[in-house]
Amino acid sequence: MQNTFDHPLPNEQGYFGEYGGSFIPPELQQIMNDIDAAYCEIRQDPEFLSQLASLYQHYVGRPSPIFLAQNLSKKYGAEIYLKREDLNHTGAHKINHCLGEALLAKKMGKQKIIAETGAGQHGVALATAAALLGLECDIYMGEVDIKKEHPNVVRMHILGANVIPATHGRKTLKEAVDAAFEAYLKDPHSQLYAIGSVVGPHPFPMMVRDFQSIIGNEARQQMQQQYGGLPDHVVACVGGGSNAMGIFSAFLDDTEVALHGVEPAGHTMDVAGEHAATLSKGQPGTMHGFKSYMLQDEQGEPQEVYSVASGLDYPSVGPQHAYLKDLGRVNYHAIDDKQAIDAFFELSRMEGIIPAIESSHAIAQACKIAKDGGCVLVNLSGRGDKDIDFVVENYGQAYEIGNKL
Repeated sequence: MQNTFDHPLPNEQGYFGEYGGSFIPPELQQIMNDIDAAYCEIRQDPEFLSQLASLYQHYVGRPSPIFLAQNLSKKYGAEIYLKREDLNHTGAHKINHCLGEALLAKKMGKQKIIAETGAGQHGVALATAAALLGLECDIYMGEVDIKKEHPNVVRMHILGANVIPATHGRKTLKEAVDAAFEAYLKDPHSQLYAIGSVVGPHPFPMMVRDFQSIIGNEARQQMQQQYGGLPDHVVACVGGGSNAMGIFSAFLDDTEVALHGVEPAGHTMDVAGEHAATLSKGQPGTMHGFKSYMLQDEQGEPQEVYSVASGLDYPSVGPQHAYLKDLGRVNYHAIDDKQAIDAFFELSRMEGIIPAIESSHAIAQACKIAKDGGCVLVNLSGRGDKDIDFVVENYGQAYEIGNKL
């Protein structure tokens, strides 16, 4: 496996410009330093890289293909390609970093991996990696999301993980992160908190990005082979931002390629608590051990957030995204619930691909961009199996499903 983990940022303190860092209790900082040191060692270890490459190929099914969505392309007037992360084992991009984090945990002698999950994709992927490598696994998930994403909860149980409900606040992703951090603080020595996105204290934004960079590295080569050059646009949804950083990382130096991150506008961007568009509406702040853009109330505390997509309703965002926003290198947009659900059904009915609601935000924005022509590459970060019960219950009548069941 070629070592593609060499990036100029973050610096040694974990900063991307002014964002990132590590804002945690002193007793936990040494643990983070140990994780950083262990990761910096294994990222240069040929044996580790070979093991990870073998798992990506023979277990995950990489490389994931890119697919020219001909029907969408014809409708919108551009060539729309999909990077098919939905075809990975476990159904999303999350398995890419979960295998890396689980291997790191084994290398460090940990007995358990713990994590938060929103839509359940990270939870399923981590439970899968834990089962494969013989680790215990605790997954913290908001009560609302447990009900909403029931199929993934069942998968986690089947895989042997403990699913622990977060019962405070809005009982969604932010609260799951709170609960997981609290559990980690009680015993940071025997367990590793496998953070599910490019967020958290250093080294996690760097580490998760590095493991996810395989998406962009593959896609860049595949586009040159299949399309004959680089795309004009690359589009990905952004909650914490791991799938987006994964695909953006390979194109950051290609200034002719426009990069687009798509946040959830929820019900409306005009009312606090009814969206999760952090980069569009937030200000710099610190939460969960790192500095980035953040949706804040008047006291500077994390604001309540909402999205139809459980994997996107987080009141902050990865620090590298904040840095790229300030640089102007990535264009950040917001798609509301209706636009995302419309895109969910359009891709399903025009291409025979049922996307995750998270990924549907990126599809909706890509169709807008495609009206100007050119070539658009979308990171289809996950499949929609987890969402179908929720979609049918809440949107079935509007999209003429109920009378067919």
